[in-house]
Amino acid sequence: MMHPGRLLRILLEAAVARAQPADVLPAHLPPPPRGRTVVLGAGKASAAMARTLQRHWPADRPLSGVVVTRRGHIPPQTGDAPPDRITLLEAGHPVPDAAGRDATQQILAALQGLGSDDLVIALMSGGGSALLASPLPGWTLAGEQDLNRQLLTCGASIAEMNTVRRHLSALKGGRLARHCRPARLVTLAISDVPGDALSDIASGPTVPDATTCADALALIERYRISLPEELRRRLQQGELETPKPGDPRFAQDVARVIATPQDMLQAAAQMARQHGLAAHVLSDRLEGEARDVGTVLAGLALQAAHRQEPFMPPCVLLSGGETTVTLDRTLSAGARGGRNRACLLSAALTLRGDPAVWMLAADTDGIDGSSDAAGALIQPDTLARAQALGLDARALLARHESALFFEALGDQIVTGPTFTNVNDFRAVLILPTHRVTGVQ
Repeated sequence: MMHPGRLLRILLEAAVARAQPADVLPAHLPPPPRGRTVVLGAGKASAAMARTLQRHWPADRPLSGVVVTRRGHIPPQTGDAPPDRITLLEAGHPVPDAAGRDATQQILAALQGLGSDDLVIALMSGGGSALLASPLPGWTLAGEQDLNRQLLTCGASIAEMNTVRRHLSALKGGRLARHCRPARLVTLAISDVPGDALSDIASGPTVPDATTCADALALIERYRISLPEELRRRLQQGELETPKPGDPRFAQDVARVIATPQDMLQAAAQMARQHGLAAHVLSDRLEGEARDVGTVLAGLALQAAHRQEPFMPPCVLLSGGETTVTLDRTLSAGARGGRNRACLLSAALTLRGDPAVWMLAADTDGIDGSSDAAGALIQPDTLARAQALGLDARALLARHESALFFEALGDQIVTGPTFTNVNDFRAVLILPTHRVTGVQ
């Protein structure tokens, strides 16, 4: 059979390809309106979405707008592409920065003077929560940055983080929609969140929000998030409530998800079957501490490899979703890791070099944590090679230094920006124990 590491990379490529804006966006574009069309967007896939929209929009119909994406995530122009009619801007992620704040102001300026004959198309994708920087009146960008840093390190799930963000933003949680009136509003989103809730994708700036100030306050208390007392008071009194489902102002809007984690897992499963493997999609919404998820996946693999249950080798187990890494700030200052590599390192420690199991984990946007790697690969000799290099796998996992571990081994997966984002991709390849010596 094909080398297991190469096969796992092919499955990742198939998953990412399934969520490319060029393939998924055109079928969902609305017809041009009588008036003008203004495009807004925020997220790691939003620039690629905007470029795709431009290619499929009639050249003789008005089109303008502003989209903000993460630095390095504007796709290169092809030779036959039309000139940009939508302004594409870059800003910081995962912590908001001044460039994001300025880009957000440009988005608002582009929405001025809309009429009832006009159309607004919102192109939203993962990462938009940070890129759409919009502090509440009386708050500062520095305060919003501090909030995001706390949320990113406290162990909260993405849904929990976005519940807080929606209530502490001038535009998230449906508040941006009011700047689009009276034009018709169409939101097209690529999901990076478990469950694919539109209100969680980029914190739902153009759709209603079912969560409440009380929900946000409970999470702030649970995770011990530091917040100015004035904002805490406004949450307690419900002053920062978001528009809710059923609000008549959203009655004529259209909002749909055009690519999901489940889609990319099904594409990988199809590719695995073409290579003669049974493929099992475990879940598109596995969450929890990254190291715990790694331990569980390794346990499932060992059961299948040596007990032939609940899955019969040869097979591949596929999963998506977003794990979390809770940082101990006394240990992790300057640490370089990433939730996918932490998951893999934990799995490797559980597998203990089992010859039947290989595993890949990567973020489909091409960035795991704060490094240039999308993720990494573990194989039966991972721990042995690490030991030969003097690497203490358990200590590096505890210090959140999984990037150092996989860099030293040369086992990182580096894709560069993929211009899409359907969250994490994990594939566990389980070979029959009697065939592992014949791997080519």
